[in-house]
Amino acid sequence: MAVSTSDLMSELIADLSAETAELCAMVRTLDLPGWELPTPSEGWSVRDQFSHLAWFDDSAASALSDPDGFRAARERLMARGETALDDQVADSRGLAPAELLDWFGAARARMTEALRAVDPAARVPWYGPDMSPASFATARLMETWAHGQDVADALGVDRAPTTRLRHVALLGVRAMPYGFAVRGRPVPSAPVRVELAMPDGTWWVAGPEGAEDAVRGPIEDFCLVVTQRSHVADTSLSVTGGTAGAWMSVAQAFAGPPGPGRAARGAAGARGAAGSRGAEKSLNPEKPLKPEGTSETLKNQVNLREIAKSREDDVRHD
Repeated sequence: MAVSTSDLMSELIADLSAETAELCAMVRTLDLPGWELPTPSEGWSVRDQFSHLAWFDDSAASALSDPDGFRAARERLMARGETALDDQVADSRGLAPAELLDWFGAARARMTEALRAVDPAARVPWYGPDMSPASFATARLMETWAHGQDVADALGVDRAPTTRLRHVALLGVRAMPYGFAVRGRPVPSAPVRVELAMPDGTWWVAGPEGAEDAVRGPIEDFCLVVTQRSHVADTSLSVTGGTAGAWMSVAQAFAGPPGPGRAARGAAGARGAAGSRGAEKSLNPEKPLKPEGTSETLKNQVNLREIAKSREDDVRHD
């Protein structure tokens, strides 16, 4: 079941648009105090999550349509040092919520149009090695979902998982070596099998069947871990083998320095208490998940191979 590059880009843009709509729906009727609520990202409020996404959407549109201009702006940003991201959100705190939403909507529209226009075979510059447009779109979707989770946690919104999480899961799997390398640790050679239950009842799988190391469970839980929105101990994931366990302790589907991750909350402080989908709503951790040999499982496995060809081995993004 080959997936053409153009079809993949259309799929990614449609899923990115759907993820954007879900994020905006969470704040559509939010009052001013709600915009100032703190999120789990230390020092960042709900408004800061939106300004961060809007700022990088503007950068993304530039990277897609004016690569040389983007590279020059990137050098200026990098020269500001480790406080650049916090400075960026601080600079935007004077905006009214309506202005912030207008900025986010316009920046996202510019980026989406640039994604539609870019040559699928092009290389797009970013904050790290250049990427294929498909990888670029996947990274922006991942960022939207992850920062959306911060917003959901702040507002006490229980988001239903969607099949769009397959994109985040793919990025998480392909970023496995990065989590080790960015911490100066050797990348394990042992393969890891990943078997994730999709919300539509199908399975998303990666890695060789029969591998001694494995990660199994709901796809939402896996995505929460690889975006460092949950500690693995607060999920229903079944982790087997030393390599799989080490990976889940350093998993990082985003570029940059090692993220601190989230501390384990334990049974009394699971994510559900903060308003997002928690382990208590997931599958029974006492019964390790195993996919049946259905055609749907095979479909997801074949699609993974085809998509990986288009996205290549690049996982750098903001």
